[in-house]
Amino acid sequence: MPNYRNHWMRLGFSEHDIDQLTDRFVDALVAWGDVVAIRGRIEAHYDAGATHVCIQPLQAVGTGPVDWECLESLAPQA
Repeated sequence: MPNYRNHWMRLGFSEHDIDQLTDRFVDALVAWGDVVAIRGRIEAHYDAGATHVCIQPLQAVGTGPVDWECLESLAPQA
């Protein structure tokens, strides 16, 4: 979508980054790794002033059901 592309370019990504899905681009947009790494990325948003962080688990390849265990492991601790 042009609005997303324009926003990413305003953030400093090049057309090459976006078109080729460079590691720099993907790493900036997707929190990946183990629970500790992903939780760290979420916390970075809160540390930067976010009051709400919405996460969406993605499948590494293709599509599939929602990984509820993943979501539960990232939920704020009560």
